Amino acid sequence: MADAQSSKGHRRREQVMNLLKRQGRITIQEVVERFGVSEATARRDLELMEKSEPVIRTIGGAMYDGMNTVRELPFAEKEGLSFLEKERIAEAAAALIEEGDVVGLSGGTTNYYLAKLLKTRRGITVVTNTVNVAMELAGSDIQVVVTGGMMRHNSFELCGPLGEGMIGQLNLGKMFLGVDGVSSTGGITTYSEQEAQIAKAMIRRSQATYAMFDHTKIGRTSLFSIAPLSELQGFITDMPLPQQLAAAAESFGIQVFLADKERHSTD
Repeated sequence: MADAQSSKGHRRREQVMNLLKRQGRITIQEVVERFGVSEATARRDLELMEKSEPVIRTIGGAMYDGMNTVRELPFAEKEGLSFLEKERIAEAAAALIEEGDVVGLSGGTTNYYLAKLLKTRRGITVVTNTVNVAMELAGSDIQVVVTGGMMRHNSFELCGPLGEGMIGQLNLGKMFLGVDGVSSTGGITTYSEQEAQIAKAMIRRSQATYAMFDHTKIGRTSLFSIAPLSELQGFITDMPLPQQLAAAAESFGIQVFLADKERHSTD
């Protein structure tokens, strides 16, 4: 019986995938109506497909990502990529944080490393929508404010209207934002629609926003826009910017902070 149910679910997900390839996107309600399943089953199908197929979950459904070979990776896999560069970027970000600051930290491995560096500091308030960042700061002398929302399992970020509503009541000083792509034309971008929305909410409530990225993110434009370059005050990165992006940063008055290459040269 269990095998039959599993086989039925597999066939249904294959049919949903075929629809996605033809239509480009699908809603949960459409899955419910076409296949006669519950909303919970439709959501579970799309979540399973996101893990193994070129599918991106969106609010209320999913979209086909077969034209984009660069996929969102789970946090555990991201943590192993360019980790030395990310640690150096986190150190450069930590140097910008002073006692008395109210700091916003989004998700991503660089902010996770930044949280590790901040654990020994005092007199700082951190507002974060990310569960693992909050847990890293637990037990420290830092005051931690965690937004509400539904957790995305790939990134541990809390997203959705609940968190956005809470952020709307807060005043942040410096916002440190991990991004999946940055370009002179596309601004800062991410793979997740939900993460883009919560990041926008945090930027709106911040006095200064710093985008953090290593050189592999430069020139990439991921699916969902977070903000144009005009909304940013700083870049924190590991290598000098290419000419076009450097010129765009200068035109918008964006300060560029380069991580110290020598810090880990003997490690």
